Amino acid sequence: MFLLNALGGFVGFLISLAVLAVQTWAIAATLRRVLGVRVGWPRTFIVGVFTIFGLMSLLQRMATEDGLPVDRDPSFGMLAYFGLMVLWSFAIASAILVGLEMIVPTGSVPPLRSLVFGWGHRWRRGRRYSQILAIATKYGLGSQMRGLFNPKRSNDRDMAENLRLALEEAGVTFVKLGQMLSTRADLLPPIYIAELSKLQNDAAPLPWSEMRPQLEAEFARPLAEIFASIDEQPLASASVAQVHAATLRDGTGVVVKVQRPGAEEQMTMDVEILRRLANMWHRNSPQAKALGVKGLVEGFSASLAEELDYRIEIDNMAALRASLTRHRIRIPEVREDLSGRRLIVMERFDGTPVGKASSVLAEMPAETRKATAARLVEAVLGQIVNEGVFHADLHAGNVLIWPDGSAGLLDFGSVGRLDSPTRRSLGLLLWAIDADDPVLATDCMIALLDRPEGLDDRTLQREIGVLITRFRSGFGSGGGSLDLFADLFAIVIRNGFTVPPQLAAALRSLGALEGTLTIIEPKLDLGAAARTMGKSSLGSGGASALKDELVNRAVGLLPILGTLPRQIGKITEQLERGSFTVNTRLVSHPADRAYLDGLVQQLVVALLSGAAVLGGIWLFVSPGGPELIEGVSLYAFLGALLAFAGFMLSLRAVAMVFGRGPTRDDP
Repeated sequence: MFLLNALGGFVGFLISLAVLAVQTWAIAATLRRVLGVRVGWPRTFIVGVFTIFGLMSLLQRMATEDGLPVDRDPSFGMLAYFGLMVLWSFAIASAILVGLEMIVPTGSVPPLRSLVFGWGHRWRRGRRYSQILAIATKYGLGSQMRGLFNPKRSNDRDMAENLRLALEEAGVTFVKLGQMLSTRADLLPPIYIAELSKLQNDAAPLPWSEMRPQLEAEFARPLAEIFASIDEQPLASASVAQVHAATLRDGTGVVVKVQRPGAEEQMTMDVEILRRLANMWHRNSPQAKALGVKGLVEGFSASLAEELDYRIEIDNMAALRASLTRHRIRIPEVREDLSGRRLIVMERFDGTPVGKASSVLAEMPAETRKATAARLVEAVLGQIVNEGVFHADLHAGNVLIWPDGSAGLLDFGSVGRLDSPTRRSLGLLLWAIDADDPVLATDCMIALLDRPEGLDDRTLQREIGVLITRFRSGFGSGGGSLDLFADLFAIVIRNGFTVPPQLAAALRSLGALEGTLTIIEPKLDLGAAARTMGKSSLGSGGASALKDELVNRAVGLLPILGTLPRQIGKITEQLERGSFTVNTRLVSHPADRAYLDGLVQQLVVALLSGAAVLGGIWLFVSPGGPELIEGVSLYAFLGALLAFAGFMLSLRAVAMVFGRGPTRDDP
């Protein structure tokens, strides 16, 4: 009997709990619907629970203290009075919810699962964040975190040097960030660009005792089953990976590029910290907001994710292999059956990096050096202007050279891509410079870049015309062959253009190539070669390609040309009758219309809520009228009801101002 009573009590408890949950969910859903914003479910549910218990306590107290027994059949007035109490309890709950949303907006606190289970990661991130702040403070950057790129400090050489040193000490993620920023002369002052260009990604090698377990884990089998031998001393060591020479069991010489243990986890945590810093800078620094720091960090994060996945590097090599082979530039063959996400096994080259090939170059005939440099220029410019896929990191360590003048490329983790319109505009820009056509060059530059507000096209055209006149007769011999590109970039910056990231990568590739070519053949005129490449930018087939391009354009115009006579006739007829009209829309952009709609909605809701509250107060204090129940007149009841409506409308107006619209719910 006792067990039956206990079981019955437990079942009753579960039923009561289920009813409570349904009631709370109904109140929570109504709150979210009435307020018009997607407030987080957890806080809404908690407020709903307190609303139910508070309302039950209030009604019970009123029924007993006012002498209203709960077992008596209630009158209509009593039901209306209780209903009013329910509505005002709902209004108080809504006010609490709006207040919470104003103080702690939805999504501003970590998810509940993160608060419970994420302490290990949060501790590691906090420790890393403290290390970064300590490094920034050490180099005097702590007080400049918000205004690091302040134009007033643009000539501060010491600050630029301290920034470089801090990035180097902070580790590989920040070094790569600095290297990316060094290509954005449209964003940073020249002193910062010069300093950040000195950043190197070299690192002390890890001992073989740490790298061997990493290799065996990636291969998922003992190394002896794959290699006849493997050199424990790395050929090269960077912050992300090490390269070891090895010999396969069939006698083939290969190199093994393997990611360092913990490198991906470290860089992922650093990127998370960078995102938080970017959000802080975006909120607090007008300079950072104008620079688009959040977009820069997101773009950097995407490129870093590609570099960490070596399968993407393998795909990049496959994409570039055909064009490089066509220009007689060697590229390693990859053993894809032995490669993976953190590991690449590829052909071993016995060439010498250009940066260490002084003795090889000294013994090489001048004509051979010139021919090698010319092939590199032709290959890279062909990739940028014609192919659209290009090696974006052509520093002297990634270019190999052989005594016979052969050249090869390494490290395809950083590859840029340009779409067809950008390639066409870039090629036409080079062609216009060679053809002494500043009008076409100006149009191509505007097509290449994002037009800034207030751009003076005539002034830009004059500046480009003067630049073309200076370089029209050739660039001369010796250094400075990229003065054209440097001066053109100065015009871009001076006129307030923003350079798209992929175009910046192309300019970075050309800049790195210039340094490499200076070692191979200092007298090579890269600028002249670029102008020559512009002549064939419409395709590799010369006049045939130009003809195909014109035919394609003409085909695209056929639908318009077919309807053009009818449209002209219609306009002419309307002009003759005097019925020609032009319709314009003052607010054509959807974002502008949405903004105006929001303002109108807020104004209407504010007016209605104010009128309802004032009308409710006037009715509530009005004397006389029939009594709903003892001591409560009908006027007072209607006034309280109208004030409730005004109060809810005012809460909705506040929620519309502070709410963020349809965002994700709190987990």
